Amino acid sequence: MEKQIKRSYLLNVLGVLFVFLLFVLLFENRVFGASTQYIKGICTTACYTIIMVASLNLVVGFMGEFSLGHAGFVSVGAYTSAIVSSALAGKGLPDFFLFLVALLAGGAAAGVTGILVGIPALRLRGDYLAIVTVAFAEIIRVCFCNFAITGGGKTMSGILKLSDFYWCYWIMAGCVAIMYMYVRSRFGRTVKAIREDYIAAAASGINVTYYKVMTFTVAAFFAGVGGGIYAHYMTAMIPTNFNFMYSAELLSEVIIGGTGSLTGSIIGAAFLSSLPEMTRQFSQYRMLVYSIILVLVMIFKPGGIFGTWEFSLTRIIKRLFGTKGNGGV
Repeated sequence: MEKQIKRSYLLNVLGVLFVFLLFVLLFENRVFGASTQYIKGICTTACYTIIMVASLNLVVGFMGEFSLGHAGFVSVGAYTSAIVSSALAGKGLPDFFLFLVALLAGGAAAGVTGILVGIPALRLRGDYLAIVTVAFAEIIRVCFCNFAITGGGKTMSGILKLSDFYWCYWIMAGCVAIMYMYVRSRFGRTVKAIREDYIAAAASGINVTYYKVMTFTVAAFFAGVGGGIYAHYMTAMIPTNFNFMYSAELLSEVIIGGTGSLTGSIIGAAFLSSLPEMTRQFSQYRMLVYSIILVLVMIFKPGGIFGTWEFSLTRIIKRLFGTKGNGGV
């Protein structure tokens, strides 16, 4: 069984590598002509959006709690990473190392914020938790509007342009892999048990608050990493970018892709993040398009397009070649 798991992970790593090499082939040979750099930028946007959406899915899909303040964690990671990279610029550090340090700092700051918010907030459930997370995100936004170091409500510009697509691709792949392993671990299984029956889990001796805060913190950390990539791609930010609508947009991508499916988060985030660019001439109707898609999904696929289904390269290979086995990775 252990050999099968290792083989499955190896096959999926090779699949990720194949997709990366395909992108390299397309971009380096300028297959898309003059639009190559533009499409490369859209793919970079998709990478950090995937991290944000997948991290929110840990809370909404796997933990079963309704959070509407994810943009707050994204903003903490974005501003922290931008401040750290600006402070370390010119110190002789290689760009990639500087980028990683900034992202880890942003993720750590968002994770600490997740602990501070999660300990009191996660004792609540349902609508009450949603209201508290909205309030948290608004408090963070107002604070950033008044801190001089974040621009004092004006645009924070001059951020280093470090978010190269090739780096972002592997960071995204690593983040999703870690989140996937967390979900498959005993911690993830415990969180799913809490989601299925909160009272039964507590009665069986599970420290419900502890596991919920842990998952909330992990989700906040990766949201901060996504925010750091965002900051070093956009190179300029204003606190109003991280308002309630941004949280709602991330939540809609989770729901459309499938709550409880990281595969759904990847596909949903990649599609919906590129949708405004594909319909640029109708950009003012972006939220209307989101709403229509969301309504159609809720009518025909209430659990999201992918539901709880996860993509498995091992399973596909076994079906193609008719070999027997479970192939769960």
